[in-house]
Amino acid sequence: MSFTLPLPPVFAGENYYIWVVKMKIYLQAQDLWSVVKNDFEPPPLRANPIIAQMRQHAEESTKKHKALVCLQNGVTDVIFTRIMACSTPKEVWERLKENFMGSDKTRQQQVINLGRDFENLKMKESESIRQYSNRIMATVNSTRLLGEDFSDSRVVEKVITILPERFESKISSLEDSRDLTTISLSELVNSLYALEQRRANRQEEHPEGAFQAKAKDGPDIQFRSCKQFGHVEKVCKNKAKAPAQQQIQAQAAEDLQAQ
Repeated sequence: MSFTLPLPPVFAGENYYIWVVKMKIYLQAQDLWSVVKNDFEPPPLRANPIIAQMRQHAEESTKKHKALVCLQNGVTDVIFTRIMACSTPKEVWERLKENFMGSDKTRQQQVINLGRDFENLKMKESESIRQYSNRIMATVNSTRLLGEDFSDSRVVEKVITILPERFESKISSLEDSRDLTTISLSELVNSLYALEQRRANRQEEHPEGAFQAKAKDGPDIQFRSCKQFGHVEKVCKNKAKAPAQQQIQAQAAEDLQAQ
């Protein structure tokens, strides 16, 4: 089946790292990446070439111009003015890298800063597992776009070691059932997300349990009828006693007045 490539991705001056990844794949799909990376030139034809050799040489010779067209059409007119003097696709690629990625020293400093951010990422108590994993992957993908290798196993290890105590039972269960060094991040997140959903459903089905759990976190809550702390009216064990005590006090007051 024939496959027609779409137009090349266009770089307008922002998100250079994303454009680089897309453009590299685009050039590879057209068998043009080698002339960009290595500034490839086909060897000259030998004497008395056959027609097939002449055709192949012509195709190899035009690859440089095809790659140059792809790169020129892959930028806006404002960016094109920076590369229009470049005569080879490799020169264009390096010029854009120099203008928008910075020096190797600058890039390495960015990688170090992102690595520090990754190590300092912690899950908040109010945060869901998917929200936390999204924050982690934002940092990881930024690092990868800078050309730095970042393995999935390192991300999984980070998630497992930094999870709050409420996930401890699930992690222990996963450790018993399989090797966590081979588990994917998506599989781990989905397992923990399923645990979160089950707990949320149980709280909806048994709201009294949710009130009691809240009371543990807020012992300063006082139920005004029984004057005790740590719970509310819905789960008060003494709420039936309060009206009886009030009745006794009221009857005593009436007897006193009659006397």
